Amino acid sequence: MCGSNHWVVNNFKSKRCEDCGFNYYANPCAATAAIILNPRNEMLVVRRAKEPAKGTLDLVGGFVDMYETIEEGMRREIREETGLEVGEVTYLFSSPNQYLYSGMLIHTVDADFLVRVPEDVNPQAADDAAECLWIHVGEVNPADFGLTSIRHAVERFLAERLWERR
Repeated sequence: MCGSNHWVVNNFKSKRCEDCGFNYYANPCAATAAIILNPRNEMLVVRRAKEPAKGTLDLVGGFVDMYETIEEGMRREIREETGLEVGEVTYLFSSPNQYLYSGMLIHTVDADFLVRVPEDVNPQAADDAAECLWIHVGEVNPADFGLTSIRHAVERFLAERLWERR
């Protein structure tokens, strides 16, 4: 607040200015990931167009913007990356994550959703997605996903057979 460079560690998640007493808390950012399934139990995945993990598989998702709910952020990310307009998004679980952006490690909490779409949808890769692929859940390999929290979300989804939820 005062422009001083005299910062000290206050606790594991905050720093305090020694001159004015301002405390800065490094709270995690909200992010989303969508496990999008069609009626054939094929999962829509994208190939990352940008670093980190450029070229690896990813789930559609990203950071939630200010003034939007997590569900709104999820729908916006799906629209931006695939062109799809979706209705219901069903919350599955969350996972902590660290995301390297512009050389800075950003802590996030990823909210993972199940999104069901009709068989005839035609996603088009855009924004952060270089390519859209449909992979049957029985053939999804978590090792192909480059981001740790996404890989763990896919592993959990498959291990718990969450596509069987109706």
